[in-house]
Amino acid sequence: MKSPNISTIVIAAIFAIIAFFVFSSITATPVVIAVFVFVSIFVALIVNIGSDNPQASSPTDHPTADIKTLYVGNLPYRANETTVRELFSTYGSVESVRLMKDKHTGKRRGFGFVEMSADGIDKAIESLNDAEFKERTLKVREAKERPERSDTSE
Repeated sequence: MKSPNISTIVIAAIFAIIAFFVFSSITATPVVIAVFVFVSIFVALIVNIGSDNPQASSPTDHPTADIKTLYVGNLPYRANETTVRELFSTYGSVESVRLMKDKHTGKRRGFGFVEMSADGIDKAIESLNDAEFKERTLKVREAKERPERSDTSE
């Protein structure tokens, strides 16, 4: 189950405040107030389903068959997700950008992954592989599938 996003929480809180003032002015039992608050959470979820929130989108909005992942190596350390997204968006729709960081220092490691539409992936590889970007020569290729990790330690 997904955790609620901030707009759902805000809507539920507004309903809870309304419930408090409405039911405090009349003599209502705490059970009635609690039921109203729980109903308000469900109303907030229903209201939020129709929003354009990315968390509320269904997996069928972007079929994974049309999305491919590119490995991007030799990135400048000062490059951020926004600049890499802008660079690749000229070749197709960019779904996500993940620049890898060292887990101990938090500094960028000089490579990352770009998920983009399959129709632009070949043009992006052709145009950006061995291309100069902020004084670095990029290495761009289709990412290999990551092998499944086993949770057992020997």
